[in-house]
Amino acid sequence: MTVGAAIRTDATARPGPLSRWINDGWITTRRNLIKIKRVPDILVFTTLQPIMFVLLFTYVYAGVIDIPGSTYTEFIMAGIFAQTVVFGSTYSGSAMAQDLKDGIIDRFRTLPMSPSAVLIGRTNGDLLINSISMGVMMATGFVVGWRIRSSFLEAVGGVAILLLFAYGLSWVMAFLGMMVRSPEVINNVSFLILFPLTFISNAFVPAETLPPPLRLIAEWNPVTWLVQAARELFGNVPPGTPVGDRWVQQNPELAVLIGVVVILIIFVPLAIRRFSQVTSR
Repeated sequence: MTVGAAIRTDATARPGPLSRWINDGWITTRRNLIKIKRVPDILVFTTLQPIMFVLLFTYVYAGVIDIPGSTYTEFIMAGIFAQTVVFGSTYSGSAMAQDLKDGIIDRFRTLPMSPSAVLIGRTNGDLLINSISMGVMMATGFVVGWRIRSSFLEAVGGVAILLLFAYGLSWVMAFLGMMVRSPEVINNVSFLILFPLTFISNAFVPAETLPPPLRLIAEWNPVTWLVQAARELFGNVPPGTPVGDRWVQQNPELAVLIGVVVILIIFVPLAIRRFSQVTSR
């Protein structure tokens, strides 16, 4: 073999930038999956919390809140799905803050890897956790009487849109996790943001029953669009429910998809830039 042929063979065998980026992302994702396996408490609480929410709202409030033309169990499940995956996205923020505090990020800095790979692995890990939560909640929902009234493909779309929204929020929380100094702070910050976001919506009560100022907030709340989109895709919209005159109320699925795209366009570059800043100190 000539020297020129050897050089060409070596250049062909060397992976390109895209292949290296995908490989780096997979390695960091695998690291987070192994962490879940080695710290089973994460998986235990991921499983127990959705069960608790389903049982609590179903049996405590089902006899108090009346949903004409349907049951509160079918009405509430989309809200519980949305609440759980939204709060589940906060794990990215707290985990990034914890890694910075423990010095794990300093070790990553010494490796020849893409800066975005750590963030991709972190958000992918959250996506898996939320997927497990969705499976547990759906199984628990079937036990307490919730049913999917739509087609199989529509139901798959309902699960996908919930997980996609949570994935977008994971990037927001990862960015915030690198802006604070401790995991405790990000937990408090995320609670202050997400708690009103989920409760001033149509997740637990119809938005029409809220006072006018809160109703206006709920109508423009992305969680409201997410819950309405999930209800429609699972076939759980009560008959005769008013749709509303706003475009986001009439097209909740498209509104959620546009919102997720906007979140990713804004916060993926911001998170990668912030990661580069904290690792260059």
